[in-house]
Amino acid sequence: MRFPVLSRFLHPDPRIRRELVELLYTSLPQVMAIGVTSVTGALALTLLGDDPGYAVITFFILVTATARVFSLMRYKARAARFTDADVVRWERLYGAGATAFGLALGALSFRALQLGDAPGAWIAFGLSMSYCVGMVSRAAIRPWIILTAAAALLMPTMIAGLMRPELAYKIGAGMLVLFWLTLREASKHLSAAFTERLEAKHRLARQATHDFLTDLPNRAGFLQALSDMAGNFTVVAIDLDGFKPINDRHGHHTGDDLLRQVAERLTTCVGADGIAARFGGDEFMLLKPVTSAEQGRDEALALARKAVFDLSMPYLLADLPVCIGASAGIAVSHAALTGGNTAQLLERVDRALYVAKRAGGGCAWADGDIEPSCCPRIAPLAKDSAAA
Repeated sequence: MRFPVLSRFLHPDPRIRRELVELLYTSLPQVMAIGVTSVTGALALTLLGDDPGYAVITFFILVTATARVFSLMRYKARAARFTDADVVRWERLYGAGATAFGLALGALSFRALQLGDAPGAWIAFGLSMSYCVGMVSRAAIRPWIILTAAAALLMPTMIAGLMRPELAYKIGAGMLVLFWLTLREASKHLSAAFTERLEAKHRLARQATHDFLTDLPNRAGFLQALSDMAGNFTVVAIDLDGFKPINDRHGHHTGDDLLRQVAERLTTCVGADGIAARFGGDEFMLLKPVTSAEQGRDEALALARKAVFDLSMPYLLADLPVCIGASAGIAVSHAALTGGNTAQLLERVDRALYVAKRAGGGCAWADGDIEPSCCPRIAPLAKDSAAA
């Protein structure tokens, strides 16, 4: 089920969105406290007032409070398995629970004002203000939840105040509108400040694992991804042939542009289930799952040949057409990698790349093969372009 109006409040970065929602669901002690307090206050009004309306509202408060506590406990138990779509649904569930509970407390104030029960109205309004303060402290990171729940909480009180003949109640109802607007501004400010801090934290973390020029994972990011791999996968080391002459002749700006285009081609080549990374200079790495045994080896070789061929296609740099070549070394692994295994795999792929380079460029060498597999030679074009 989609909520177009609420979608614009969702943070576009799934990682930040998940952190924000997880913060909502760390409020179990506060939610339990306001739930117990509200049920106790409503039950006291029911016993003292002997009113069936109070009894119905007390039951509603009890049900919504219990449902909120249950949902918070359930989220904590299952959060590790949630997808991004699950996180969005649970944010909306939290908002629905907060709104239902606010409506129940608002109904308590409405009933007290309707009966002319001044002590009851005082208790109900106190519970409402406690709930508002608590919401700002724990849910300000998601303003739409505060605004919706506060509206459900205050609207019944405002209506009851306007229905009273005394002018003071009508003035009080108008002041609640101003109070809601104050909540709106406060929650927006707190949410923006907190979200900016999370975004800054993620930017710093990304800088540690991504190359600033190409925005590909760097060596650290690649090694992290490699350590997380399971099952059968291939590592392809790629070294550009003919890059240095272009960089020296046409300048570093042209060389940087060329590296960015190389990164785009490799990202497309490896596909959505693979990773392209820049190890440094003009050396890149590909990481991609493959099937087992000989079929996986064939898939790895096909990936390397495609990468070499794609990188050999002409580039347009500041209206200057240039061509380069590439060589690739391949290693296929099916073991979970830790420490020494990772180093051994990288040594294997480096050896394979070295053999491919010695074969004259434009080749892909799989570790353990007798001879390299060469793509259609476009190396002469690279030399011509570099010398142009």
